Amino acid sequence: MPARPLSDETLHLIDAVRTALARCGDVEERPLFGTHAFFVDGKMCIAVKGEELLVRLPPERHGELQEMQNTRELSPGGGMKGYFWVEPNGYSTRAQWSFWVDQALAYNPLAKASPRKKRAPAAAASKAAVTTGKKPAAKASDKSAGVKKPARKTAATKTAAAKKHSIFEADD
Repeated sequence: MPARPLSDETLHLIDAVRTALARCGDVEERPLFGTHAFFVDGKMCIAVKGEELLVRLPPERHGELQEMQNTRELSPGGGMKGYFWVEPNGYSTRAQWSFWVDQALAYNPLAKASPRKKRAPAAAASKAAVTTGKKPAAKASDKSAGVKKPARKTAATKTAAAKKHSIFEADD
């Protein structure tokens, strides 16, 4: 079944996260458990689902952060300490937005990376391409889902990082 198209609000939020992470070196975007996730240095940092942010923060601050308004635990049973959903009211001002992005980026170097599992069909296609000299076919799921490869840093990208995002025009 093909993925449902994302709402304009979700696309806008994804673009805001992309702009906020433009200053980071190694950023990869990919789907993860129904979210549009941003990995920094190979580690899940921030994800978007609908109009909510999923942020990865220090597990030792879990108790403190779960008491904050407009947030809820990813796993109320306590299995995923340090992962929080932030509702739109929790990131609606530039100060709130900066808090969540800065906290997630500050924890990222300390977070453990989960090894990415290799898919057998992709490995077989790559191996066949080496022996035949042909490029492997692009995965249809990547094309239909709109998965983007991380872009190289250019002067235009650096300018975008410094640019204010329109979700905060009202609180300037």
